[in-house]
Amino acid sequence: MARIDFGGTMEEVITREEFPLAKAKEVLKNEVIAVIGYGVQGPAQSLNMRDNGFKVIIGQAPEFKREWDKAVKDGWVPGKTLFPIEEAAKKATIIQYLVSDAAQKVIWPKLKACLKEGDALYFSHGFSIVYKEQTGVIPPPTVDVILVAPKGSGASVRANFLAKSGINSSYAVFQDHTGRALERTLAVGIAIGSGYLFPTTFQQEVYSDLTGERGVLMGAIAGIMEAQYDVLRENGHSPSEAFNETVEEFTQSLIRLVAENGMDWMYANCSTTAQRGALDWKPRFKASTLPVFRELYQSVKDGKETEIVLRVNSAPDYREKLEAELKTIRDSEMWKAGAAVRSLRPENWKKR
Repeated sequence: MARIDFGGTMEEVITREEFPLAKAKEVLKNEVIAVIGYGVQGPAQSLNMRDNGFKVIIGQAPEFKREWDKAVKDGWVPGKTLFPIEEAAKKATIIQYLVSDAAQKVIWPKLKACLKEGDALYFSHGFSIVYKEQTGVIPPPTVDVILVAPKGSGASVRANFLAKSGINSSYAVFQDHTGRALERTLAVGIAIGSGYLFPTTFQQEVYSDLTGERGVLMGAIAGIMEAQYDVLRENGHSPSEAFNETVEEFTQSLIRLVAENGMDWMYANCSTTAQRGALDWKPRFKASTLPVFRELYQSVKDGKETEIVLRVNSAPDYREKLEAELKTIRDSEMWKAGAAVRSLRPENWKKR
């Protein structure tokens, strides 16, 4: 393990130099990995492992035709590398449980019956294990229970792999029946194309993930963007100007500077006027949002957020209601302006 100084706190991480692909192949040479679910993370992780030369099969319910057809389109062959969920699980030694959190609760009784002694049950989210009182997901003591959680969407996991970089992932072992749980975890983490791996626990992973998704990664940034856009429009700015100042400059310029060398470097490479305003207003935005983030984190710890997820996402009309909510965003002036702005990017000129 490499010891890295993260702002004064030393952490141990696993890099691909320390745990190369060849070592991962040696660890997993006798393993068959079944990816259960071909929705968000399933395609990316399975395709990356297949491209890296591991023995991978897919378990997907055929009645979910969209996902089944996508798997076939991606080159998985029914009866050879693509099977119904229970059949795939019985054939595998490592079962990657990558259906949605709500679906994990529903499918669990059938999947549990397929587990053999010595199998590894793999998650990319600590949800079902940590909130077992709500999900009923309690693995038998005769299997390893492991986690690798890429810090990005499935699309990003695949795109970064194809770009020969990688999404960083956290890893954890919840249950080690075989004595090989850790090496299996790290090997699969490398197999799916992780940039580097850092340790966590199932509980810490799900607490941070649920907070992050509702906060800076998705919920907070969307809410802040809408608020700024509305204020600019209320004061007579055009949709194009409001969107460019709110979203386009952030996503196409500033966030790339942050990704390259950090927030201080981004500040240093902006105008002195922008620097002064950012430094003056940053404490006020932090003071305003800190209580909200504390409330959010407590809601995650208390299980309120997971209760909502399981209740809403298990409803029979879930997809219809989700599409209605997404349509409200898509049809708003702000994101219609966004579609127009994106069409004007140079790389899209030929498409117009």
